[in-house]
Amino acid sequence: MSAGTRPRTPGTTAQTRLPWWALVLPAVAFVGLLVLLASPASADTGSTAVGEGTVSRVVEFVRHALQS
Repeated sequence: MSAGTRPRTPGTTAQTRLPWWALVLPAVAFVGLLVLLASPASADTGSTAVGEGTVSRVVEFVRHALQS
């Protein structure tokens, strides 16, 4: 029993259009997280050494997570 498919004509192509928010939302989220990461106003936990920034802590966390 065949499924009855139509032959594809050369003029028909699939077009995919994204809504505007599908591009804007990830960009806004990325910028927001980047601002939070780079902001100097962070809670002082006392666990970081003097002069060690947030970016270096994140890099060390990712490096440690990838090694495990």
